[in-house]
Amino acid sequence: MRLKDCHNFGDFRKLAEKKLPSPIFHYIDGAADDEITYKRNTSAFDDVDLVPNVLRGVENIDLSTTIFGKKLDLPFYCSPTALQRLFHYDGERAVGKAAQKFNTMFGVSALATVSVEEISSMIDTPKMFQFYFHKDRGLNDSCLERAKAANFDVMALTVDTITGGNRERDLRTGFTSPPKLTLSSLYSFATRPMWGINYLTKGKFELPHLQDFVKEGTSTNSSIGNYFSTMLDQSMNWNDAEKLCSKWGGHFALKGIMSVEDAKKAVDIGCTGIMVSNHGGRQLDGSRSPFDQLAEIVDAVGDKIDVICEGGFQRGTHMLKALSIGAKACAGGRLYLYALAAAGQAGVERALGQYKTELTRDMKLMGCTKISELNRNNLRFRNL
Repeated sequence: MRLKDCHNFGDFRKLAEKKLPSPIFHYIDGAADDEITYKRNTSAFDDVDLVPNVLRGVENIDLSTTIFGKKLDLPFYCSPTALQRLFHYDGERAVGKAAQKFNTMFGVSALATVSVEEISSMIDTPKMFQFYFHKDRGLNDSCLERAKAANFDVMALTVDTITGGNRERDLRTGFTSPPKLTLSSLYSFATRPMWGINYLTKGKFELPHLQDFVKEGTSTNSSIGNYFSTMLDQSMNWNDAEKLCSKWGGHFALKGIMSVEDAKKAVDIGCTGIMVSNHGGRQLDGSRSPFDQLAEIVDAVGDKIDVICEGGFQRGTHMLKALSIGAKACAGGRLYLYALAAAGQAGVERALGQYKTELTRDMKLMGCTKISELNRNNLRFRNL
């Protein structure tokens, strides 16, 4: 299977599985406990049908949207995800360049393998920094100041990782950052020699925002679940979020909001946006999907802040449904990570291009020429 044979999300996933050692692939692919929420994140879209209109003159389609004061050419963007250098040696560089080509937002994790300074010097597409609230206040201050100095447009505080989710696939494969060989994983690494050659020869694996403060993840092997459970501050509360918002002084979002109550509090502390998200089903299994929660959150705060639906998207039609509910934009990690693993920047560009093509075609079939024309009149909910 080659990149040119990848025509959808599932194809990129298959090619990524061929390219990556098993622990690395399952780190992307896995989720918490029985992975029920992970599966529901996508299956939720199947419970809603699209009702198209015709004869609307749809030769020209405008897919643009505006979030956090920035106009994007696409109504979706690349969510921040950790450790991208493990999936392809170009890591965040590849994703950032692809995002810029399509003039959409690129999210950079505090656990990124490329620094905010390098990314800022390389691309000028809108950029979001994902902030993890660590016990080490010096580390927190450093991340904020570096992202601010690098002229990032948005800070997103992740609020759903107060402890690590039970990611059993990682326990079985022995996944850690940085990777380590085990008896059970040795064969998988040995049968994917190009991954190992690239990992060893294409630059040192680093976590530049963390390594001056903590050893875990860079020079000391750590699972992500263990990192969240031991390094992040479990006393974090609304006062901390409000202080961080004020200290940042620009567009500020909470990533991982799933209740109306919390969405309203986000407005109260000065947020300009929220990501309705359950961390890709990787934290609390059995929780609702973002799409299932979207309508009530949009109804509560959608006229006050930007509501973004994050997670589960595998098709342009999925995005149409979330946008029709009232999301200002859609976002996801796996929607580009498999493509990154499959073929680096070329893979991400192909994936983003396919979503753009799907959305353009589907908008025409819906009888809509711009995102603002999508609304709930175009939807029917089967369970109602």
